[in-house]
Amino acid sequence: MSFRHHVIEKNVVLLAILTLVTISIGGLVQIIPLFAVESTIERVKGMRPYSPLELMGRNIYVREGCYLCHSQQVRPFKDEVERYGHYSLAAESIYDRPFQWGSKRTGPDLARVGGKYSNDWHVEHLNDPRALVPESIMPGYRFLSQRPLKAADVADHLKALRVVGVPYTDEMVANAAADLAAQADPDADPDGLLRHYPKAVVAKFNAGNPALTEMDALVAYLQMLGTLVRFTELSPADLRQ
Repeated sequence: MSFRHHVIEKNVVLLAILTLVTISIGGLVQIIPLFAVESTIERVKGMRPYSPLELMGRNIYVREGCYLCHSQQVRPFKDEVERYGHYSLAAESIYDRPFQWGSKRTGPDLARVGGKYSNDWHVEHLNDPRALVPESIMPGYRFLSQRPLKAADVADHLKALRVVGVPYTDEMVANAAADLAAQADPDADPDGLLRHYPKAVVAKFNAGNPALTEMDALVAYLQMLGTLVRFTELSPADLRQ
């Protein structure tokens, strides 16, 4: 046996071939079983795709680099759960392209921020962070309150995400513009919106500007984070993912 090892170790070509074979076998053992399952993420009741207005807000959140300072991942540690709420589940990011887990926290984690503060609080905080949190080093985003939301192509966003597996239906795509407008108008009929996107928060999020602004979209996105899953209704199998 020791002689055979000696032969292999002295022959660079033979050593490279056997190393490649070993790595290939190890890779196949890990990869092949994944083709036998529909998804590596267990489905959790309550999760849905983003509504059109939430999706536009998420695009703004990514554009402004908010994920660089705010993570969206509560780790399964006691201190984090006590501060932010239930630890994050993989299923909560199933429709994120890309996910917003983040790599650091200059500011607090936002995975459970939905419903924690009022719409007015979010608007004021984004306009002037230090007016509400004096020690904050977050820059202000007052321009979002005045910038009109450009959402004429929102249906195309839904179509693009459907290509990568987000389950937007033809009806959702066809009604994208109407659903977006309905979510930002408390006087509109929300039945269609809520049929497509249960638990969507309907409000004029940026009350200081009668027009539909980027601030409306961003606050709509923030207000749904962490609100879809009812953790009290999850089974132990759901929490093991």
